Amino acid sequence: MTATTTAPVAAPDVRTPARPPATRLRAWATRAPLLPALIFMIAVTQLPFVATLVISFFDWNALYPDARHFTGLSNYGDVLTDPDLRRSVWTTVLLTVAVVLASLVLGLALALLLDRRFKGRGVVRTLLIAPFLVVPVAAALLWKHVLYNPEYGLFNGLLHYVGGPQPDWISNTPLLAVEASLVWQWTPFMMLILLAGLQSRDQQQIEAARVDGASDWQIFRHLTLPHLRRYLELGALLGSIYIVQNFDAVFTITSGGLGTANLPYTVYQSFYQAHENGLASAAGVLVVIGSIVIATFALRVVSSLFREEVSRA
Repeated sequence: MTATTTAPVAAPDVRTPARPPATRLRAWATRAPLLPALIFMIAVTQLPFVATLVISFFDWNALYPDARHFTGLSNYGDVLTDPDLRRSVWTTVLLTVAVVLASLVLGLALALLLDRRFKGRGVVRTLLIAPFLVVPVAAALLWKHVLYNPEYGLFNGLLHYVGGPQPDWISNTPLLAVEASLVWQWTPFMMLILLAGLQSRDQQQIEAARVDGASDWQIFRHLTLPHLRRYLELGALLGSIYIVQNFDAVFTITSGGLGTANLPYTVYQSFYQAHENGLASAAGVLVVIGSIVIATFALRVVSSLFREEVSRA
């Protein structure tokens, strides 16, 4: 019995053929209108960041420009070991967590309210969105003077009407005062995201659960809340990106005093008041890195939401 051998069959060449010059030219012609916007974006965002990164490696005080010299990573070491800077990092974490969680809870409650049909729902929705459209500095000034002022503020006016105390809100609870103004401004944003999630639910599944005798709480716990998980994550990540970089409320309401100085405000103090360009640049780079990390997770959540919508369609 003789063994038969088969010659190996050569794999077919599956290389993608090169596009003809006319096709490549047409592709570049299609992208050409976007080049000015791309160049402008690079000039406005990337070049300043590169300059900030370079300055962060120098011991550079603006009052003594001739004394600047290269120090490597020492500025980053100072940022991570300086007690004031570490305190500002902790304040930033507290501010971000408190504002994001409170905004999500209130936004979810408002989204559940607006998901129901009632007379005047369009007007109520417009009024609830309005705080998010206010300029951040104007919103902070509104809370500082119209609401918090101990002499003519609305809060103390209401307390005076019922015979209550007249506290100085900013002096007594400075961090809470900043957090309240940010929660007021960011709750509508969370509400819009969660309302979009509520309106994308499978209504047939909900009706089937009602037919089977499920209560409203059971539907919310076992159907609505799992469906909103991606939207809650997206709202938390996008809110964190902004709150980590927030400067307006801290600067306007407390001027960074009374333990409310977060990392962006500390960067401002180092740059504009202490004139330590290198130290401020290093702190700014760390803020950007933290924001990029959060933004990466946010983009993943957005991509997963798009994939779910495509698969559902």
